[in-house]
Amino acid sequence: MIRLQARLAGFARPASGFVSQPEPRSIGSYARGRQLCAGNFLFEGALVEAPDTPIWDLDPPGPAFAAALHGFTWLDDLAAAGDGAARRCAQDWTLGWIARYGRGRGPGWTPDLTGRRLIRWVHHALLLLNGLDGEGARALYGSLARQTRFLSRTWRRAQPGLPRFEALTGLLYAGLSLTGLDRYTAPALRALERECAGQIDADGGIPSRTPEELLDIFTLLTWAEATLREVGREPGPAHRAAIERIAPVLRALRHADGGLARFHGGGRGLPGRLDQALAEAGVRPRGIKGLAMGYARLSAGRSTVIVDAAPPPVRAAARQAHASTLAFELTSGRRPVIVNCGAGGSFGPDWRKAGRATQSHSALGLDGLSSSRLGALHGRGQGLWLVDTPATVEARQESGLGGHGLTAWHDGYGPTHGLTHVRQLRLAYDGRALSGEDTLAAFDEDERARFDRAMDGVSLQGIGFSIRFHLHPDVDAAIDMGGAAVSLALKSGEIWVLRHDGAAELRLAPSVYLEKGRLKPRATKQIVLSARVMDYASLITWTLAKAQDTPRALRDLEPAATDEALVLSQTP
Repeated sequence: MIRLQARLAGFARPASGFVSQPEPRSIGSYARGRQLCAGNFLFEGALVEAPDTPIWDLDPPGPAFAAALHGFTWLDDLAAAGDGAARRCAQDWTLGWIARYGRGRGPGWTPDLTGRRLIRWVHHALLLLNGLDGEGARALYGSLARQTRFLSRTWRRAQPGLPRFEALTGLLYAGLSLTGLDRYTAPALRALERECAGQIDADGGIPSRTPEELLDIFTLLTWAEATLREVGREPGPAHRAAIERIAPVLRALRHADGGLARFHGGGRGLPGRLDQALAEAGVRPRGIKGLAMGYARLSAGRSTVIVDAAPPPVRAAARQAHASTLAFELTSGRRPVIVNCGAGGSFGPDWRKAGRATQSHSALGLDGLSSSRLGALHGRGQGLWLVDTPATVEARQESGLGGHGLTAWHDGYGPTHGLTHVRQLRLAYDGRALSGEDTLAAFDEDERARFDRAMDGVSLQGIGFSIRFHLHPDVDAAIDMGGAAVSLALKSGEIWVLRHDGAAELRLAPSVYLEKGRLKPRATKQIVLSARVMDYASLITWTLAKAQDTPRALRDLEPAATDEALVLSQTP
């Protein structure tokens, strides 16, 4: 049906020019732009080297690679390069797409990809039209009109969340910017208002609980608002209210180094995107009481700790959900220290599944189990979701003279082992030490009966569990003090030391850092504290403390924190 509508869209009256052309707000990379011109195509973790080859003659190694091609975000990189070679590539590849796919034949005709493509074509219209002959310009305008009509008919078929926001923002861009297409503006505005009211909750969060997806939606809303104001219009009340609700959440989810916490399939965010979006939004910084989209933030001195303190998303919102309950990340100044492995989807389905498990997060997990079991939801296009998630997750934050504390617990291991996991964290008032207590306990008679059955299943040998601290690849780790501690050396010159109470076995083990945009996972290490639950309660305590300050000369070489990061470091 969508393909038929795409073909019918070819009868749309073509636009003849721009009424208003928004500024090219999407940020690209000069280095990636030069690589594209040289024929090195790196998308979604796959590299195709094909010098002197048109981009549409490539054989995509996978569907994610193909989607990246048809979404045209690479236009941002060519625009960043900005020379004659980049302009010729941008024009030739855009006209090549129109010739090959412009009437609805072939891939790329989905609402979200069409919206993403329209945004880039409008953003970089000057690059595309500069020196273009009349025939090429007519082809470009005609394709813009066809894609706009396609979006007007099909945007409802986009998945709720980021895909639908992309489709509607593209439709709004076209209606505001192109001659003869203003009739699409009002319906797009009404639909965008409904999505803002329905998808952004009262606290500024989204169902997927993915920080990077929230940033992408926030960016689209700020772009749409700026474009409206450029033509003398105001955003709707729900649109503006959504921006004002989201901004403080994103500030709370950003570490002092400027990157977002990496949870539930999201990465750190494109460099500069959050700063740009917050600057355009014009929302004054303010603190958040309690959790931000289910995450707790502890911040003091140069250190930030962000903890997943809510259940994973379920059902439709759980396509990228991870079993990360009570996992945390720690950043010191501009250097990530403790991280989660991240989303492995760009490296294949096996890495994607591995990245979602509790063992791939800086959390406590029973050996061989995740706090939320990964299961399959059978049905076309619905993919994976999480079943048997913790029924209860509770968190309490407090601050005092000793620093900032969090007590949180979940019952994800209750159905199988009768155990509740309680995690207590305290960040010292100067940010120089993070102390933790991890408890596994069976509290009532029913839980103790389940625990006894689980013990019978292992011949009373105890329930094995591990507390993992995944390290950023730039951290050098070594076991010292006779195996009682691990020293962590940061490239800034700081030294952190992890110690524990001796009730667990400590070891360094291999780990991976799954980073978007790379060809393969980065090797790193993890600290593992392993023990067994032998009774109805087991407690492990640990501390991660700064043993050495950054030398002044080295600290001066560190990139300066943005104003936003400075605000965060001062927020209780």
